[in-house]
Amino acid sequence: MNKTLRRIEGGKYIGRIVSHGFRAMASTILNENQFRSDVIEKQLAHEQRNKVRGAYNRAEYLEERTKMMQWYVDYLDGLKNKTHL
Repeated sequence: MNKTLRRIEGGKYIGRIVSHGFRAMASTILNENQFRSDVIEKQLAHEQRNKVRGAYNRAEYLEERTKMMQWYVDYLDGLKNKTHL
């Protein structure tokens, strides 16, 4: 993804954002909008910090993740419409 970002419009995003920045942005926005942290972390494929809990928690939260990601797409589309990107 970083390679693709470097190629967009002659390097327009070089020094402005990297692929991990999109993950950080999504995490921040979703947390600020009260989505459950377990669901966010699972969607971002983050490892459980609590190793015992991680060993026993096999939940995938698919229904919640689907709703959360639809909300996020709608949120981003709203930003796009506001800024005319």
